[in-house]
Amino acid sequence: MYRDIHTNEKGRRFEAELMTKNITPMLEKKKMLKILINSYTCCPGMGSEQGMGWNWIVHLAKYCELFIITEGEYKKQIKEWMVIPEHADVAERIHFYYNPVTERIRQMCWNQGDWRFYKYYKEWQRKTAEIARDICKEKKIDILHQLNMIGFREPGYLWQVSQETCIPFVWGPIGGLKQFPMTYTKGESMKMRAFLRLKNLLNVWQLKHDKRVDKAFRQASLLVSSIPDSYQAIKKYKGLESIIIPETGTFVDTSFEDNAQRFKNEELTVLWVGKFDFRKRPDIAIKSIALAQKAEAKIKLKVFGTGSEQRQQEVKDLAQSLGIAEYVIWMGNRPNSEVTAEMRKADMLLFTSVNEDTSTVVLEAISNHLPVLCFDAFGMASVITEDIGSKIPLTNPEQSVKEFAERIIYLYHHRGELNKMSESCRQRLQELSWDNKVKQVVAYYESILDKKYNKGEPKNNI
Repeated sequence: MYRDIHTNEKGRRFEAELMTKNITPMLEKKKMLKILINSYTCCPGMGSEQGMGWNWIVHLAKYCELFIITEGEYKKQIKEWMVIPEHADVAERIHFYYNPVTERIRQMCWNQGDWRFYKYYKEWQRKTAEIARDICKEKKIDILHQLNMIGFREPGYLWQVSQETCIPFVWGPIGGLKQFPMTYTKGESMKMRAFLRLKNLLNVWQLKHDKRVDKAFRQASLLVSSIPDSYQAIKKYKGLESIIIPETGTFVDTSFEDNAQRFKNEELTVLWVGKFDFRKRPDIAIKSIALAQKAEAKIKLKVFGTGSEQRQQEVKDLAQSLGIAEYVIWMGNRPNSEVTAEMRKADMLLFTSVNEDTSTVVLEAISNHLPVLCFDAFGMASVITEDIGSKIPLTNPEQSVKEFAERIIYLYHHRGELNKMSESCRQRLQELSWDNKVKQVVAYYESILDKKYNKGEPKNNI
């Protein structure tokens, strides 16, 4: 069994083989597999779960014929994408089946922390399984793939369809298994701290005791963990192996030209991108910049994103009280094209989130050859290597501010290091590219089916 593609010897050999060989002709010579995908949400041109689902789908469609069951909030955008002539080759291998919910349920979904949504989400999964059964009767499906949303606590019912049809079941990327670091709840309300502590306990309890979650894990022929935390939790509490493939990927732009001059400006330009909430910790970014400024480092912080009016005001008041308001540019919510354009001009991305699987913005930074300064935790731990960025440990907010400031000051005085990191992004983004990810998954699909037809039904994990 190939395990962690970043740290396991067999996994490294497997990934290296995919990187050094052009396996596209090999995949195309074989019968094009028919994959049924459960993707609750997907939409072209978006980030988060919507973009994650969409990018897995359009890249898998290069090598497979896909039958996707999705909720339908973005039906209009999907239909518009499908009829664009340059998408025709891929679009002809994608078949969508819509299972819509009400606008009220959609609002619950995107209101993070609204536990009422799971009741309706479970009902959606039941109906999706019925749609999947009908598709399996009409089409010769090779693999059932539970793709997103990536949270482990709702595994859907494709595993049940797998039991009934003997079609192999793949689950992942699987996320939501990390623990919130409680030392970073300082300053939050007692209600929020209690909620996060309870969520940590419930994550472990549900992983250990939820019967449906357990059945899904046991039925899977392949489990895909989104981050090392997921791999470790699945191994510890379920005794099962999985492979680690981050849920989001990079885009390869062969026309991108590295420009060493961008790192030679007197002023260091730092980007921060995210929602103003307790998980993203914009306050740590503001305090780190303020502390670095005391060392007479000339730094400009560009902040992309917003939050509630209260959160926005709190962050802006903090910058004002620390005396760095003139060095902070509040960009607000901007189109993704504007953010990536700024990434190609900036010196680094400061990513201060303390609760993350694999952030899309981190992968976007790598795609745009922008060095990343972040925590050595969650998805960032395996995605960001020392040749493309710098990481500090999760400790507590005060220590983090100090360590982030020290790294910023060092890089301010050693611009050549930033240039080297930027140049190294070219190789790393190839490794983390969407196409490389799906090639790995398609190769695993083939391996599962080889075992099914040559050695009997596959057990959990190839």
